[in-house]
Amino acid sequence: MGIRTPEGTARHPHTDELAAAVSMTGSQLAQAVGRFDGDKAAMVLAAVRTAERAFTELDDCDKVIDEASETGRAIADRLGELLAAEAADEIPPQLDALEATSARVRDTDGPRTLLNRLLGREEEAGQTPSTVRPLTSVDLPGLPSAYRDEERFTDLIAMAARGAELAPRLRHAHAERLGDVAAHLVRVVRQAADVGFAEPVFADESVHEARRAYALWLRCLAERKRDLD
Repeated sequence: MGIRTPEGTARHPHTDELAAAVSMTGSQLAQAVGRFDGDKAAMVLAAVRTAERAFTELDDCDKVIDEASETGRAIADRLGELLAAEAADEIPPQLDALEATSARVRDTDGPRTLLNRLLGREEEAGQTPSTVRPLTSVDLPGLPSAYRDEERFTDLIAMAARGAELAPRLRHAHAERLGDVAAHLVRVVRQAADVGFAEPVFADESVHEARRAYALWLRCLAERKRDLD
C-alpha cells in the first residue's frame, strides 16, 4: 500500500530506494528508451513495477531472516539452560532446530542474490561477518593429575593421598572446562542468530561448530564422571 505525502499524492514505501536504484536522469532515461519501439511510457512503468516487486520479494526474504534471528536467539537461550542443567539428551533437538532454521534462510539465498544484483545492491549484500573460531580440547584448562608426580610417590597409599589432595582442584578444573565449552557453544549460536544466518558460509560453519562443541562438551562430561564419580 502506498504512503500519502503531505501533498496527498501516493508514495510507495520504497520510493527513495527506487529512485536510488534508477540512477539515470530523466533526459538519460528518455534517450535510453528512445532506442526502443512501442509504448515507451508503458515500458518505463513496467520497469518501475518490476523494481517494486523486487523490493517486495526482498522484504519477504528479510522477514524470513528476521524470524530466523529471533528463533536462533531463543535456541541459544534454551541451550544455555540445558547445558547448565547438564540435560545432555535434550540438546540434540535444539541443534536440529538450529540447522533447520539456517536451512530456511538458505532457501532465500538465490532470490536475494538475484534481487540484490537487479537493484545494484551486491556490494551491500556481499558484506560477511568473521569466520567461526573452533574450540578444541587443547584450548581448555588442563586437568591436575597425581600421575604427573609419580617420581615423588612410590606406593599406592601415597598416590591415593595425593589424589584426595588434588580432588578440589580437579573438580574446579572440570567445572571450568564444561563452562568454557558451554559458553562457546551458546556464543556460536548467538553470533549466527545476530546476523540472521544470512551469510551461507558463516551460517554453515556456525551450525557445524555448534555440533562439534556439543560433542566436546559430552567428552568433558564423561571425563568428569571418570575422575570424580
